[in-house]
Amino acid sequence: MIADDQTMVRAGLRRMLEQQPDMSVVGEAADGLAAVDMAHRLRPDVALVDIRMPYRDGLEVTRQLTGSPTRVVVVTTFDLDEYVYAALRGGAAGFILKRSGPALLVEAVRAAVAGESLISPSVTVRLLRHITGPRHAPGDTPLTGREIEVARLVAAGWSNADIAAELFISPGTVKTHIANIQAKLGTRNRVGIAVWAWETGHAVR
Repeated sequence: MIADDQTMVRAGLRRMLEQQPDMSVVGEAADGLAAVDMAHRLRPDVALVDIRMPYRDGLEVTRQLTGSPTRVVVVTTFDLDEYVYAALRGGAAGFILKRSGPALLVEAVRAAVAGESLISPSVTVRLLRHITGPRHAPGDTPLTGREIEVARLVAAGWSNADIAAELFISPGTVKTHIANIQAKLGTRNRVGIAVWAWETGHAVR
């Protein structure tokens, strides 16, 4: 489901998603009130929700859909920190900038369906900049050398496809590495991997 007050934006998002063989758009809403009602009626797997909408903004929509079968991915022009924090605290499964492009949008939808979270790389990296130094010794790690390479690229905001191309491995292998990294570190998503990389000094600064 797509919720955005701009008709052209909704049409663009629909085109991106419906080019995927495993995705279909079941509904569109032009305001937050309609979005909540539509999500409860249609029970879509994922709702792409804009921040600034009439009647109820995207943050309120996110909060109202928390606990429902629908996972919310916030898709917005605005990458203000307060929006990111509020969206994630409200239960959003992702925070994607509209300028991120179709590949990341599709990956965010798939991540949400899989119970994972994805945040636009530029947002992730900026939010992690406040971690100014290692909290753990870089040598003290449960990860293999290849897993550290993958974690470093995750912390830099790279997508699975980009990591696969850089390391000359398949996207499926990247996904397996990320699952193993999450299990070893006890993290739930890519953001947790990125935080670990920055805290241990493995991230590229």
